[in-house]
Amino acid sequence: MTDSGYSADHAAYYDAVVADGDREDVAFYRERALAADGPVLELACGTGRVTLPLLRAGVDVDGIDLSADALALLREKAVAESLDPTVWQADMTEFAVDREYSLVVCPFNTVQHLLTIEDQLAALERVHDALEPGGAFVFDVFVPSFDVICDRYGAWQTHEREYRGVTHEVRTRSRLVDEVEQYFAVEIEVYAPDGEQVVGDEFRLKLLPKREIELLARLSPFAEWEVAGGFERDAIADGDGTQVWTLRK
Repeated sequence: MTDSGYSADHAAYYDAVVADGDREDVAFYRERALAADGPVLELACGTGRVTLPLLRAGVDVDGIDLSADALALLREKAVAESLDPTVWQADMTEFAVDREYSLVVCPFNTVQHLLTIEDQLAALERVHDALEPGGAFVFDVFVPSFDVICDRYGAWQTHEREYRGVTHEVRTRSRLVDEVEQYFAVEIEVYAPDGEQVVGDEFRLKLLPKREIELLARLSPFAEWEVAGGFERDAIADGDGTQVWTLRK
C-alpha cells in the first residue's frame, strides 16, 4: 500500500477475493444508512464493497478513497449495474464536502490506518464538519487480542485462493513493528501457478483498544458517543472481537 492507497494489482485482488467475503458489516451499514434521514458518506469506500450495496438499496451515498485504482474499479462495476456513484479521491484527514451528511461511515478497521494522534483528530474534525447537526459517525475496528498477537503475529500464513479462474498461493503476515506506539504491519503476497508474484503489498495500522478511542472521542468536537461489541449492537464486553462506535454531532 502506497501513500495513494491500494495499488492497481492489490485493488483488483481485493475486489475479486476479499470483497466477496462473508462479512456481516455490509448488512449493518445498509441498515444504518437506510435509517438515516439524509445522505450518507463512506470513508475509504475502496472498490465498493459497501458503497454498491447501499446504492442498490436506494441510499443517497457518496464515497472517498485514497486509491484512484480502487475507485476506477468501483465506477466500472457501478456502470455495469446502471448505477451512478459520486466518489472521489481524497484523504480522510483532509477532505472537504459540498453538502452535509446525516451519516458518515468507515467500515472494516480502516480507522486503524490513521497512525498518529494528529491524523486521528484531523479525521474526526473533518467528519464532524461534514455532518449535519444530529448526524452520526459510525465505524468499526477490531479488539486487540493478546492471544492472537502471541499465537499468530510474526508468522507467515499460507493458503490457496481462486483468483481470475485459477488457484493462487496467498501468503499473509501480521507483525508488530513498534511496541511503544502499538503499530503493526500487514503483508500480503499473491503468486500465480507459474510462481509469478501478482500482488505484493505491506501497510501499517494502529492497534486501538477501547479506552484509546474513547480518549480520542473526548478530544474531538463530537458531543456524545457509544460503543457496541459487534454488529448486533449489544453492549461491549470482554471476549468481543469487534468494536462498533457511534459518535454523534
